[in-house]
Amino acid sequence: MTESELPAADVSRETGGGPSEAVSRETTFDTPIMREAAQAVHVMNVRQEQWPRPATTRILTVANQKGGVGKTTTTVNIAAALALHGLRVLVIDLDPQGNASTALGIDHTTGTPSIYDVLLGGDSLADVAATTEMTPTLTCVPATLDLAGADIELTSQVAREYRLQRAVTAHLEALAADPDAAPLDYVLIDCPPSLGLLTLNALVAGREVLIPIQCEYYALEGLAQLLNTVELVKSHLNPTLAVSTVLLTMYDSRTRLADQVADEVRNHFGELVLSSVIPRNVRVSEAPGFGQTVMTYDAGSRGAIGYLEAARELAERGKAEPGENAQ
Repeated sequence: MTESELPAADVSRETGGGPSEAVSRETTFDTPIMREAAQAVHVMNVRQEQWPRPATTRILTVANQKGGVGKTTTTVNIAAALALHGLRVLVIDLDPQGNASTALGIDHTTGTPSIYDVLLGGDSLADVAATTEMTPTLTCVPATLDLAGADIELTSQVAREYRLQRAVTAHLEALAADPDAAPLDYVLIDCPPSLGLLTLNALVAGREVLIPIQCEYYALEGLAQLLNTVELVKSHLNPTLAVSTVLLTMYDSRTRLADQVADEVRNHFGELVLSSVIPRNVRVSEAPGFGQTVMTYDAGSRGAIGYLEAARELAERGKAEPGENAQ
């Protein structure tokens, strides 16, 4: 019996309604791999967008004296996301561990020109900044182990709190005076997990403070101390400083505690808290081991999507208003 002679019911059972239905069943079948692929495609498409530039250079100090809350991870991934969308970004690594330098693939072995030479040697930021392989719009001033003793060495220096501020101001002025140089859109300063002179320099140099907060109870402890320090710096050293952004990191939707911490932070800080939340994601932790940010290591991961949305929101909040000229 030929296929044409088969009963209609049999043909229906064999073919299941024709090729289009079979394809539909396969393509709509939801699997983790397909979800990751779809997210990766989404990120690659978003990369083609041009995010809005700010009216003037935004200088954000990423600070929280508690360790392990995601300061460095936030700094490098926000910076990478901004740079991949056409914005010019400078990362200043102020942590002696040099983790931000590692994540951006920048050499920071002992003897490498670094932020130490800027703070204590009088070098300019342009002398020590290195361009990342990821994109020419992202540069980094590395930190070396020499920075470990900088807190002590700065103690006896004149105007010790203003060393970084003067270097950043001189760098921005030099770029503005050079007709062939493009101005910076963002400067992100990664702080060490302490409130010493290095963090103080970062707060004096910054115009805004970005606070990453881990969605766990202990992350809330010591936050009052950081906010008091910001207020003291604002009152005595840098009147333009303000906490502008709070980012919830390491969010685990499976725990009630994460929701409670998130609610408490949003109730306290209000609109300063970004609506985007960074989930716990192993890809975010793996990326620095390959000298990359998660934005290039695994663009389809939940961590990359979280930082992409957070960076986009940050850029939208700081965009130049109609009538303002982005420098």
